[in-house]
Amino acid sequence: MSDVRLAIEAEPRTVVGKQVKQLRRDGMIPAVIYGIQDPVTIQLENKMLRRVLRRAGTTNLIDITFDGQKRTVLAREIQQHLTRGDLIHVDFQEVDLKVKITAEASLVLVGRSQMMKDAEGSDVLALNSVEIEALPDDLIAEIEVDVTDMTADEPIYVSDLSVPEGVIILTDPETAVARFEYARPEVEEEEEEEFEPTADSVEIIEKGKIEDEDEE
Repeated sequence: MSDVRLAIEAEPRTVVGKQVKQLRRDGMIPAVIYGIQDPVTIQLENKMLRRVLRRAGTTNLIDITFDGQKRTVLAREIQQHLTRGDLIHVDFQEVDLKVKITAEASLVLVGRSQMMKDAEGSDVLALNSVEIEALPDDLIAEIEVDVTDMTADEPIYVSDLSVPEGVIILTDPETAVARFEYARPEVEEEEEEEFEPTADSVEIIEKGKIEDEDEE
């Protein structure tokens, strides 16, 4: 849930196209805000933006101020360089605090089943996240999946999850989110007998010529 409203200052952006590369070299990241009002292009200082995104993720609200106005947004798409991890572009969605929106909440395993304590196997997630609906201020980033009482014959389903008041899980309630997997027994590999070829076991495909043919 959004306990603290994060804030960051931005500047209007007029640079587009190939000039955006120079913008990034100067330590600024291009972004766009869309949603309630007309889309607006902005630019934000790289280091500050990374710190805010690290804390906000895609479920905590951010107040962006620029040109004397403030927009309350969620980071919806964060583009990064495939290998270096550098920020390339961010899409922010402006939200109405009185209107419910949908988001993804990650699932996190909590506790250990008795079977795992007995070293019979592992507790595993069958699903990484679920879709939720809530007012922007009520959004949550994670949902705990308590596997303490889970048995091998009965997985944990979406319907078993507990969420704060005001949050609705939209994912099918009959979907399994965690289960127990028994450890596979180790199969001892039979030692292969050393094979030594004998004259009878070797097939000669084609004999080579021993004597050279007489030249004409």
